[in-house]
Amino acid sequence: MTWLTPISSFTTLDFVAVAILLASWLGLTILIENSPRNRRSVSYLMAEHRINWMRQMVTRDPRIFDSQTLSSMRQGTAFFTSATMIGIGGGLALMANPEQLAGVVSELSQQEAPIFVWDIKVLLILLLLTNAFLKFVWSHRLFGYCHVLMGAVPNDPNHPEALPLALKAGQVNVFAGRAYNRGLRSIYFALASCAWLLGPEALIVTTILTLFVMLRREFASQSRAVLLKDDL
Repeated sequence: MTWLTPISSFTTLDFVAVAILLASWLGLTILIENSPRNRRSVSYLMAEHRINWMRQMVTRDPRIFDSQTLSSMRQGTAFFTSATMIGIGGGLALMANPEQLAGVVSELSQQEAPIFVWDIKVLLILLLLTNAFLKFVWSHRLFGYCHVLMGAVPNDPNHPEALPLALKAGQVNVFAGRAYNRGLRSIYFALASCAWLLGPEALIVTTILTLFVMLRREFASQSRAVLLKDDL
């Protein structure tokens, strides 16, 4: 078997479907994080509120609420970190015993393919899950940095270092939220990539559905409308 044999086992539609998935995943991240001024994304709007949160923390006494809120965010990232590790372990187990996977999928899709074809399809899922895992780990660490910076903010709101340190904590909080959201998007597209096991047509459909759902949540959701209201 030459190095061209695995490639020849995939059709042109397979490559198109994977390209659509990767382009949607990367393009959506760029669009959300660099949304146009007249159509800000929910993630962008929430980043502004993260900064405002740290600004309000300076004058809040006591600051237990702020610490507890940030701790709950760290717990969320820890949960998804563990979940992605379980998913990665499951994917590796499938690659170690692909015959059972090939048998089940062949019955569902009525397609026969070499074992390494199923391995490559599972590998795509694993790559997205691994990216999600790394993003969640980094987000968890950044929330920890934010916690330290919050602790360094002087109790006196009039102290010259109080607001600058709070704004630093806010910026780190934004970075942590950005990494967290990137991890979530990777999970969404990892779930969409599971459809490739049924064929490239299924992958294209699930990718488009995932893209539509995420665009709606970021740019046309009720939560976004609430964030834009000034007269609640």
